[in-house]
Amino acid sequence: MKLDILAIGVHPDDVELGCGGTLLKHIEMGKKVGILDLTRGELGTRGSGTLRLKEAEAARKKMGALVRENLKMKDGFFQHTKENMLKIAKIIRLYQPEIVLANALSDRHPDHGRAAKLTADACFIAGLVKVKTYHKKKLQARWRPKAVYHYIQDHTLTPDFVVDITGYMDAKIDTVLCFGSQFYNPKSKELTSPISSKSFLDSVRAKSNIYGRTSGVEFAEGFNTARPVVVNDLFDIF
Repeated sequence: MKLDILAIGVHPDDVELGCGGTLLKHIEMGKKVGILDLTRGELGTRGSGTLRLKEAEAARKKMGALVRENLKMKDGFFQHTKENMLKIAKIIRLYQPEIVLANALSDRHPDHGRAAKLTADACFIAGLVKVKTYHKKKLQARWRPKAVYHYIQDHTLTPDFVVDITGYMDAKIDTVLCFGSQFYNPKSKELTSPISSKSFLDSVRAKSNIYGRTSGVEFAEGFNTARPVVVNDLFDIF
């Protein structure tokens, strides 16, 4: 199955929080979207790796993404290694996305920045003809996405561009809430975390509102790029 967009996150729920509105919008536009989680998020304060996998599948269905894979790297301890680059490269070659959305270039959680670099480098090596990978014992064809964009996460970074998600904000929150173990639950007896507070989802909505307001729309998601974005028509920019 060839995808138009592959959204990659180091933890299940990174994609929903960082670029869920963008994915929902493009799915409605008819684009084929998939998700790749690098870890199960097993070191999260709440829940477990097994539960996060179940929640991730529920979120995939809610969003309408066609596929969701998990590479089961070690949450908190994965490294930028040849082995891990090849794991991601195999998925890139399998689904041949035109665009990859990846973790924030820098963020409060150290996994996010490491995953951003690892993902971007894996996208590059996936396009090298002399790098051999196999799927079901068959040699994979090389493939390099046309672009890698990094969604903004916890830190309020200055975006290189934003995507208008007005009309998709409520649906985005609905996909986030599929990860019920992670967010506010007054009946939970587990330890609290920065994302389990009652105000956290309000802050997600507020950040999208800020990125939107400064761009002339109600809600937006921000992205950073490692290289300039090419524009063919000035009237595509507003």
